[in-house]
Amino acid sequence: MAKVTDLVAELAAPIAQAQGCTLWDVEYVKEAGSWYLRVYIDKEGGVSIDDCEAVSRPLSDALDEADPIEGSYTLEVGSAGIDRVLRKSEHFAAYLGSEVEVKLYRAREGKKEYVGLLRGYADGNVTLEEGDGTVTFEKKDIAQVRLYVRF
Repeated sequence: MAKVTDLVAELAAPIAQAQGCTLWDVEYVKEAGSWYLRVYIDKEGGVSIDDCEAVSRPLSDALDEADPIEGSYTLEVGSAGIDRVLRKSEHFAAYLGSEVEVKLYRAREGKKEYVGLLRGYADGNVTLEEGDGTVTFEKKDIAQVRLYVRF
C-alpha cells in the first residue's frame, strides 16, 4: 500500500500546477495529539496567501473524494519557505552550490550543526564545502538539511 504522503502528492501536484505553483513536499505528522497534513508549494517569485488558498480549496475537495486518510486531520497548505527543508534528490540538485545547514542526530567533532555550500548529494549522503575543505555526512547521521538564510 502506498504511503499517505505519496497518495496526497499525486492529488496535489496537478492542482498546484493548475494554480501556477509546483508541489515541493507533503508531510503527514502527529503533533500534540492531532494529525496534520501539510502540503508545501513553491512558485517563481514566491508564494502568496492567495496561492495557498487557491491550492487548498480544490485539494480539500479532492481529498474528500479520494479519502486516502482514515480519521480526522488538519490540512495546511503553505510555502516551502526561504529556509526550506531539502529531502528529495531533485531538491538537492536544484540547490547545488547554495548555502545549507546540516543538522545531525549525534555530535560530530563536538558539533551537531554544520553550515556550508552544498557540493554533492548521492544516495542520501550530503557533501558540504566548509572552510578550506569538504565534509561528507552519511544519510544515517543526518536529521535535517535546509537552506541557510543569513540576516
